[in-house]
Amino acid sequence: MGKEISTTRIAIFRKKEIRKTIHNNEWWFSIVDVIEVLTGTERPRKYWNDLKTKLLEEGYSELSEKIGQLKLQSTDGKYYETDCANTETMFRIIQSISSPKAEPFKRWLAKVGYERVQEIEDPELATKRTRALYKAKGYSKDWIEKRIRGIAIREELTDEWRKRDVRMPKEYEILTAEISKATFGMTPSTYKKLKGLKRENLRDHMNDLELIFSMLGEASTKEIAVNKDAQGFTENKQAAQEGGTIAGNARKELERKSGKKVSTRTNYLRLPQNKKLIK
Repeated sequence: MGKEISTTRIAIFRKKEIRKTIHNNEWWFSIVDVIEVLTGTERPRKYWNDLKTKLLEEGYSELSEKIGQLKLQSTDGKYYETDCANTETMFRIIQSISSPKAEPFKRWLAKVGYERVQEIEDPELATKRTRALYKAKGYSKDWIEKRIRGIAIREELTDEWRKRDVRMPKEYEILTAEISKATFGMTPSTYKKLKGLKRENLRDHMNDLELIFSMLGEASTKEIAVNKDAQGFTENKQAAQEGGTIAGNARKELERKSGKKVSTRTNYLRLPQNKKLIK
């Protein structure tokens, strides 16, 4: 059996995204993301391969033991095994990278690592930080509250999938696509094309109604899976289709009564008040 997926989070360093995940109760960071941010290279994987060789030649023999291959979500929405390191190992790797950003990045990394300790003691801090991040990007308070609730509903659903023997990354991808197809009539990848998105998170570019119907589809799927005690991929796929259909029927009824489509081409960066953020 392949490795289970890790819940991928995004950390921001100087407006650049770095994937991170919880492993052994601490933050682990995508090494290629860190290298790309520090060096600006267009080939971070090659840079990392060369750096690994250099570190081993310099006597860092325990490097392989300290690197974890964790399945993180990539820009295409799929999960791949990715070289990751905890805060301590990242400090050692950064020492071998020549970059003017290295020192401020170390301070940032230490702060992020400490935040994990705080969040273990007070889980509400993680939600507060997420709100602050969206606020800093210019999102409205009402939108942020819907997005936060959507994140919680998504996590509740994926927790149920894990309990119900859905473990492989491809299975998560298919189930998510089934909910989206039944809810909006398109898969997440098609939806991103509609909005002109590439690396961006689709839900960060949904309007209020799109978020609401996404939540309805996933909340309905969870409720059906629990009440029917769905086990394994096949039964949960049926639950996903049924849950998405509930949201899809509600969407169609609203569109019929309002005369307006719920799904739009508009993305967050195209909104007039946010154009200054991408100049």
